[in-house]
Amino acid sequence: MSQDLLRYEQIVQDALRGVVRTVLTRVARDGMPGDHHFYITFRTGHPGVTLPQRLRETYPEEMTIVLQHQFFGLELKEDAFEVTLSFNRRLERLRVPYAAVTAFVDPSVNFGLQFQSVAQQEEHEPHDSAENDSSEQGAASRVVPGDGSNVVNVDFGKKK
Repeated sequence: MSQDLLRYEQIVQDALRGVVRTVLTRVARDGMPGDHHFYITFRTGHPGVTLPQRLRETYPEEMTIVLQHQFFGLELKEDAFEVTLSFNRRLERLRVPYAAVTAFVDPSVNFGLQFQSVAQQEEHEPHDSAENDSSEQGAASRVVPGDGSNVVNVDFGKKK
């Protein structure tokens, strides 16, 4: 099979990260609607992530933040978002590139997206199928807690 020179996997991930950007843009503009709230998980060591050293030491690989009632100054950039959150009663400013995001969940409506990190993508370069290959290695998947009938997986492995 030919090598994917167009990088479909990356294109799909970028498009799905666009969902995160669109949602956060609406919240920054209009405020958080209804009961919506977000859990956003990101790789703390990803280039462009800015957070206080004490948080980086506590969360050396990955961190999950919650945007619900007390977040301030949500600003959207082309490639990242910035927000001020309270950690142990101290306000801290974070900058998170969309490429660092590994999961975005809105539990109020059972919606979520899960992304592969760049390192995971490199680990799963196209190869011949093996018994342990699964669609969980796909570029991204929609995660709906407790309702497997609505899970959509995207798998870029070779056809069997």
